[in-house]
Amino acid sequence: MAGQSGAGIHEEDALGKAYDGRLARRLVAYVRPYWALAAVALACMLVEGTLQLVGPELTKRVLDVAIPRRDFVLVRQLVLVYVVALVVQTVASYGETLLTSLLGQRVMRDLRTQIFGHLQVLPVAFFDRNPVGRLITRVTSDVEALNELFTSGVVAGLGDLFTLLAIAILMIVTDWRLAVAAFLVIPLVLLTSHVFRIHVRASYREIRTRLARINAFLQERLTGMRIVQLFGREHAEARRFERLNQAHLDANLRSITIYALYLPAIEILTSVALASLILAAVGRVHAHTLTIGTVAAFLQLVRRFFQPLQDLSDKYNTLQQAMASSERIFTLLDTPAGVTGGVAGRTMRPAGAARGVTVEFEDVWFAYDRPGAAAGRPVDRSAERATERPTEWVLKGVSFRARPGETVALVGHTGAGKTTIVSLLMRFYDPQRGRIRVDGVDVRDIPLGELRSRIGYVQQDIFLFAGDVMSNIRLSAPISDEAVRQAAVEVGADRVIAALPDGYAYRLGERGASISVGERQLLSFARAVAADPDLLLLDEATSAVDSEIESEIQRALAVLMRGRTTIAVAHRLSTIVGADEILVLHHGEIRERGTHRELLLRAGLYERLYKLQVGTWSDVAVA
Repeated sequence: MAGQSGAGIHEEDALGKAYDGRLARRLVAYVRPYWALAAVALACMLVEGTLQLVGPELTKRVLDVAIPRRDFVLVRQLVLVYVVALVVQTVASYGETLLTSLLGQRVMRDLRTQIFGHLQVLPVAFFDRNPVGRLITRVTSDVEALNELFTSGVVAGLGDLFTLLAIAILMIVTDWRLAVAAFLVIPLVLLTSHVFRIHVRASYREIRTRLARINAFLQERLTGMRIVQLFGREHAEARRFERLNQAHLDANLRSITIYALYLPAIEILTSVALASLILAAVGRVHAHTLTIGTVAAFLQLVRRFFQPLQDLSDKYNTLQQAMASSERIFTLLDTPAGVTGGVAGRTMRPAGAARGVTVEFEDVWFAYDRPGAAAGRPVDRSAERATERPTEWVLKGVSFRARPGETVALVGHTGAGKTTIVSLLMRFYDPQRGRIRVDGVDVRDIPLGELRSRIGYVQQDIFLFAGDVMSNIRLSAPISDEAVRQAAVEVGADRVIAALPDGYAYRLGERGASISVGERQLLSFARAVAADPDLLLLDEATSAVDSEIESEIQRALAVLMRGRTTIAVAHRLSTIVGADEILVLHHGEIRERGTHRELLLRAGLYERLYKLQVGTWSDVAVA
């Protein structure tokens, strides 16, 4: 089924080993800034573990000393000591919980900040290969798994180990024979815990897989809700979701069943240990070689001994899940960042120079499936030779020049390579052959921030952030509110903004969904104007507006493009009639070039495209 196959890319990877020293050392680096929190939490844990020994010792003293002597003052003193120990133990437990939670939250904050920062510098090609749902999982649930490691895993696990060791030492020191009797069931406890870990591990992964499928299904259906409703798919999609939801429920029920069997099994084994202890103690008590107080203390110690032993099995799974999550997170963080630019201090033009740049494409070849497509990634020639299937070149030997003040238009059928030229110019990708120059400098030698700061880009797929209109127009441009308003006036967006309830303070919905497509396009133009670029890249910039708004934009563009270099991708040929040069692309090659009039007179590809859009043309069309 389509939904199943689509969900496949969101599947969780298999869990690895429970402990990986390399990953653990990298995780410790995130704890290092908060070593004081970790140290105090560890101290609280040691205090809590030590105080667990107080109760059994006081019980022994009450039964063996105070009661036989009828020393009720001693009983009251011992009770008071026990109350104080309980209060201190409670405070220590509270402190440990609070501090480990604080530690985990701060580590999560740092990790999420680092992951998001790294995602922003990854090449665009990375996002072509990785689904959004998987990346969101890295920032959310995988980081949350590490929070579990810090809050209830590492410190709590160390606490359990310390408690086990302390109780075992006290039991052996008090009476080693009773200790041996109590420890007889430990192999059975370890075997039961091992079986539990195996089954709960498989159960955990199944739950994550089922949840990933639900998330993938929801993301796709909510994004395409208009299509779902248009084709009356509501009931069919509801049934498919019900199947996914039921599978998730079944996986959780299996996990619950495993825990429901494990916990009583440990309780039974604990009872067996207590019975073994009693059997070993009866004869010695009768022979007066063992006191009742010692037996009572042992009964309490055994109970407290098996509780952390039971908890450690759960901590093992927390550790295993955290290791798997950390491996996925560090794999993402180790992904090489996109190119950040060439020569420090190299600029496209000196300060104060005339506006506009010269753009040159020199025999540019590009393929998305070819090694080196990601910007900044070196071309691996051996990998090229090892590839058996033929390369699907998107661009083949493209060469042209756009000078300051000129407009170069790119036309052609869908898939001809028009948008790819724009993407290469912004260095979302790098060509495998040829060079792209800006003002005579190879774009690979220009710092990326400098290159993109000189470009104004208006794309066909309009993207506005959820936020107010003012911030969406300003975006990264360090300009005043008045400059933002002036940019809106230049493209005619001011009348649209004036009609909004709060004007420039009006908050847009996600992707600008609260306004029309044409209005979003006007705001995107205002954003490009506000950046005051040297180079304008227009990718189907007027495809989403009606004729009236288009005429307004064309007038605004005439002012905006004056003195600037403009490269415009267009399907509506009427929008680029006045371009200085029109490049007609066909299957990645420039088949024709010239002005609108020259291309019509040539009676080639452009003439056929023009006729398809406007019908038969007259002498007026070429005048």
